[in-house]
Amino acid sequence: MKFRRGTFSQTSSFFFSSLWFPIVLACAAGFPCGAGAQAPVPDSPEIEAQAHAMLAKLTLEQKVELLGGVDSMFTRPMPSIGLPRFKMSDASVGVRTWGPTTAYAGGVALAATWDPDFSRTLGESLARDARARNVNFLLGPGVNLARSPLAGRNFEYLSEDPFLNSALVVPYVQGLQSQGVIATVKHYALNNQEFNRHNASADVDERTMRELYFPAFEAAITKGHADAVMNSYNLVNGVHSTQNEFLNLKVLKGEWGFQGILMSDWDATYDGVAAANNGLDLEMPSPKFMNAKTLLPAVQNGQVKESTIDDKVLRLLRTELRYGFTTRPQFDPADSTYSVADRAVALRGALESITLLKNEGNLLPLDPAAIKTIAIIGPDAWPAVPGGGGSSQATAFDPVSFVTGIANFLSPDVHVLYSRGLPQMNDVFRNTHWGGDVRVQTFPSVDFSGTPETGVRLNVADWKPNQWEPAELTPRSVRYTATYTAANAGKYLLLAAAAGEDAFKVFVDGKPVLDQVHAEGQVPKFTSLDLAAGQTVNVQADYLPHASGSRFGFGVAYEPDLVQAEAKQFASLADVVIVAAGFDAASEGEGHDRTFTLPWGQDALIETVAAANPHTIVTLTGGGGMGTERWLAQVPVLLDNYYPGQEGGTALAEILFGKHDPEGKLPVSFDRAWEDNPSFPWYYGVPGADTMLHTPGENGRGEDYTIQHIRYGDKLMVGYRYWTTTGKHPLFPFGFGLSYTTFSFSNLQAPASAEAGSAVPVSFDVTNTGKVEGAEVAELYVSDPSAKVDRPERELKGFEKVRLAPGETKHVTLELDARSFSYWDEAAHKWTIDPGKFVLRVGNSSENTPLDADLVLR
Repeated sequence: MKFRRGTFSQTSSFFFSSLWFPIVLACAAGFPCGAGAQAPVPDSPEIEAQAHAMLAKLTLEQKVELLGGVDSMFTRPMPSIGLPRFKMSDASVGVRTWGPTTAYAGGVALAATWDPDFSRTLGESLARDARARNVNFLLGPGVNLARSPLAGRNFEYLSEDPFLNSALVVPYVQGLQSQGVIATVKHYALNNQEFNRHNASADVDERTMRELYFPAFEAAITKGHADAVMNSYNLVNGVHSTQNEFLNLKVLKGEWGFQGILMSDWDATYDGVAAANNGLDLEMPSPKFMNAKTLLPAVQNGQVKESTIDDKVLRLLRTELRYGFTTRPQFDPADSTYSVADRAVALRGALESITLLKNEGNLLPLDPAAIKTIAIIGPDAWPAVPGGGGSSQATAFDPVSFVTGIANFLSPDVHVLYSRGLPQMNDVFRNTHWGGDVRVQTFPSVDFSGTPETGVRLNVADWKPNQWEPAELTPRSVRYTATYTAANAGKYLLLAAAAGEDAFKVFVDGKPVLDQVHAEGQVPKFTSLDLAAGQTVNVQADYLPHASGSRFGFGVAYEPDLVQAEAKQFASLADVVIVAAGFDAASEGEGHDRTFTLPWGQDALIETVAAANPHTIVTLTGGGGMGTERWLAQVPVLLDNYYPGQEGGTALAEILFGKHDPEGKLPVSFDRAWEDNPSFPWYYGVPGADTMLHTPGENGRGEDYTIQHIRYGDKLMVGYRYWTTTGKHPLFPFGFGLSYTTFSFSNLQAPASAEAGSAVPVSFDVTNTGKVEGAEVAELYVSDPSAKVDRPERELKGFEKVRLAPGETKHVTLELDARSFSYWDEAAHKWTIDPGKFVLRVGNSSENTPLDADLVLR
């Protein structure tokens, strides 16, 4: 285990003060130590009696106190009833909040494994990591549907399919909670975008919610028995999730029988009385709205019943009693903060998830003996990019970059060349050769009115990534104007970036070309300009800072000169080139959506490298599909490594050189262009549909705010449901992934008819027809051509991952239950099967189902 200078002393000091010392005291006080994990016990009369006895000792004021968190990541203690505070941690790909940890291939990478067994193992590993940090609640998993590739937190979530998400979340929750850590399933519900997430309303019909967006939550509760759920920031059909009666009372606590704790996301509560009356149990990170000032008078005047408060407190107490949190320390000395065993789990997840999408001429696997020089180029080649940004971003102890992993795999005789390939963003800004000075006008307003202060600069390179600064108190807007003359004919990159909630617009010859609206977060904006040699353009940038100082930069660069010279040189010298492109924690993460196109300069980088070396392999990092149109035909190999966790470099090397057969399968359809995605017409809302709301200051924001209505006009046509129904084709279909071996499907067996609602067995053979051992995912889709309502052409209703030696055959049996054939009948408000003909389809992607059989349900 390696530590950078200074890291060990900090970590060891933190570990002793935050973990060991409380445990030493607890053990000395007689608590059981070293006894191992304690899975929750079922509800019982004894627990119910104990919870009610504790409740009876509380005043109304004390009950209300328990409904809000404290110190950001803790429940509130109540010493008068012997209730300590309990610890939480952000999660999804690692136990993030309390120092360095194991970073796994979670979220979308987990979905790409198509492996429920691994999902349980991942849950168990995360629980061990949590216990080693004295964590009681893990704030995951995230199970929202991948509706659009732009959604900033897709990488934390799973797939575009509700059945696949459900099949993975159940063992994840069971594995986590079996080790004595509470799973918090999030973000309930319809958190399918990050832009304007506090004010965006997902406007969705009930059938679409029931069939697509609810099933993973439902499975986590009714099958996985998750003991905590987290509401989302967004509104659903005009009502904030934390105060949404339909979501929280009718469905979650009513129909699904959820008995656990419903908590808010951090600062996702907007009205204390409405939240209290509509199901929210715990406001995090502190009681800004569900507090004594709001709720005590509400109880006294009858707006909120005291029994409603009691129910919330009992949910907290029952859950904590079931896990034994009040009678034992969560930490167990048998757990390890740094776990070698968990590194193996992290490696397994990366190996199972990396997906081979193109392998022209069977360039892969590479022969290590035939390679003398290998070049590894690109922004994601080094350092490692284990995960995306935001609250899920885990700091790994020793993450393995692609450069490190490949270099470690090869013999010392192989020459390994590395280049980032592109400059840093502020270098583009600093090195822009404007036609003279940049004129600066600073106006004493937010609309560029009034008399400005004027000045000049050589360039504008103030961009500061992820840097918090105090809010701007004095109204201010800044206008930059400059000219740029093209030295050569060709494509020029126009790049601009700000930080935080700053906004800007950039104009070229008076026409708007880049626009960043005021939002919670953002990523750099860029476009390509086609300029003739000697052509001069006028560039104007209007900047609206949201904080003191400046966090803005903009510039222009000639695309052929953008790629670093050493990258071109290394590419031409190498036997094979690996280009590591895609997104990272800065360009994809919480609080903002990402682009479909690759981040700036990367298309040009791949084109340049591919032109220099025909043996160019591209591996992409990101939470879903992204643009490949400019260069895909020029490269023989394409892989999708998602966010591979801390062992990504080792896993990629083992796959590139054939030690491990690629077995990942796409958990999302991979579009050619953003405009092809079925959510495209609806994603940013409908102009003119916004509404103004007001929340009183006593119970809420105390201000007017605009709700942006996002109509889900794509309805059930998400991902492969759209492609297979319309007969169109994405670039790569859902469920697709290549291997170094081949597989065949045969011998489909299913009954010709059955009673509607009965279980239907479906079996078939899968054979490894190639020369190496490998894993295949057998996928079972159901079509309902005789339905009385419009249904997607096919829907995934079963799958199994099988590992086969060369020539080996496995007989697979899957069982379809009543839900497999049902749709949500909005008029009858229930799941319905229309008797008639169904078609069962088996294969290895949504578009490759060589086996099919008709089934009549009576």
